[in-house]
Amino acid sequence: MKKILGATVGSCIHVAGIINFLNIAKTAGFKTKFLGTVIDIKTLNDALKTFDPDFVALSYRLSPESAVPVFKEIKENFRGLILNSNNQKIIFILGTTKPVEETLRKSGNADIFDRIFTGAEGIEEIKEYLCNKKIIKAAQKIPPQNLFERIKYKTPLPLLRHHFGRPDFGETVKGIKTIAESKLIDVISLGPDQNTQEFFFHPEKMDKKQDGAGGVPIRSAQDLKKLYEASRTGNYPLMRCYSGTNDIIKFAELLADNIKNAWCAVPLCWYNELDNRSKRTLEESISENQSVMKWHAARNIPVEVNESHHWSLRYAPDSIAVAAAYIAAYNAKKMGVKTYISQYMFNTPSETSFKMDLAKMLAKIELIESLHDENFMTLRQSRTGLYSMSGNFNANKGQLAASTMLQMQINPAIVHVVAYCESEHAAKPEDIIESSEIVIKVIDNYLNGCPDMKTDGEVILRKRRLTNDAKLIIEKIKELDVNKKYEDPLTAPEIIVRSIKTGILDAPHLKNVKAASGKIKTGFFNGANLTVDEYGNPISEEKRLKNIIT
Repeated sequence: MKKILGATVGSCIHVAGIINFLNIAKTAGFKTKFLGTVIDIKTLNDALKTFDPDFVALSYRLSPESAVPVFKEIKENFRGLILNSNNQKIIFILGTTKPVEETLRKSGNADIFDRIFTGAEGIEEIKEYLCNKKIIKAAQKIPPQNLFERIKYKTPLPLLRHHFGRPDFGETVKGIKTIAESKLIDVISLGPDQNTQEFFFHPEKMDKKQDGAGGVPIRSAQDLKKLYEASRTGNYPLMRCYSGTNDIIKFAELLADNIKNAWCAVPLCWYNELDNRSKRTLEESISENQSVMKWHAARNIPVEVNESHHWSLRYAPDSIAVAAAYIAAYNAKKMGVKTYISQYMFNTPSETSFKMDLAKMLAKIELIESLHDENFMTLRQSRTGLYSMSGNFNANKGQLAASTMLQMQINPAIVHVVAYCESEHAAKPEDIIESSEIVIKVIDNYLNGCPDMKTDGEVILRKRRLTNDAKLIIEKIKELDVNKKYEDPLTAPEIIVRSIKTGILDAPHLKNVKAASGKIKTGFFNGANLTVDEYGNPISEEKRLKNIIT
């Protein structure tokens, strides 16, 4: 076991930083000893002989001006090759402030330190440094490039994912490299422009004026290779990309071949005439989306079905969002998917209270994970809802932090970070880095100990109600197969289409959409989104379903 000796030097009496560092070192497998505060050169020299450390971690948090003579003396005493009993060079580390670091570098008294920490580093970065130092002359370690192994590698921290795609291709390439070198993001989700998603295989149909609209313009397999190659640095993040809205099997092959798509994301009922993302009919798209699930399942590539939050984004009642979450997971399972990425988008709609939001997600989790067996398992992925972000960036940073704390209540394996700026512009690397640092700090605090919000009485009651209401919706959909034509009505495109056209699955924002009913009305009560009658009064799910003519 390697050993670290810690102390504050000069007249510094501040111990919080060095004690925290030594505690992190303990969890990383080091034996540590804290020598004390205001340690002079002689005491430090004596400790080197008695404790025989591999590392000396010094701390100094006073003014930059007073630091120069202190570290000049330290450098003069320890500038030579200091060996321990194993004949290995003792490595010196410093913890201080940024102004002190800058002063020491300018004065030439910083070069005896292998690393200077200034307080901006997260726990993971410190652990990574220490673990790399545990093995002498270790080659650079590339983090796992498989989703499961990456999750295990990061535990107890979740993976961080962020969407990225700038309107300029060259800018996107450079940005990916910057993000990878920050070592903060584990999964970069490419955001292609609408021309890419809809007409990649039919460039003659592209509207050139729309190039870069909504993301990065990708026009060839070579473009994808360049984007992937840019990520081969730093912490070597995994890469994935949103599915296309046309020729989706061909697009899936393209992504698997050129960016090693970490997992597939595809809707069940969207990207068609329902939301005008393509010209496909609702029934055609459901069938094609199911085929995409099958294609990935056959290759053992995880699948995420973006379904439930699409209903919430259109202000469907919470009960429909929960039912849709189950139906999406159920379809994935029936298409042969073994690993399902279940996304839980919080703060959607933005009027949802934290209590009701948590209850909604817990209801989704209960229903989705009831599908678990030896051939089907899920990985939880949480994210902040974009609609909860405003034009005030400072407020958005607070929202991002608060939402992340709430998300951690469901113990996600993946946290999809939403940059605080995305209500106004597509995130740039510096936006992503800053947002990720906010999220990482919240996660660190949560893992250090946090009250369990899942035991709140209102949360428990609302979760129970939503679970029961979702089951009523699911059974009502099954009843549409009156002639028992289908072996499994929940996976029959015709039945799913009828459930939307009759209003079993419905949302206020679908009004006047030919493929939907669009008659439902909703309102917020105690932070929950409920179905209301023509007078704005809440009605039960039982009554709503009873009034639907099928």
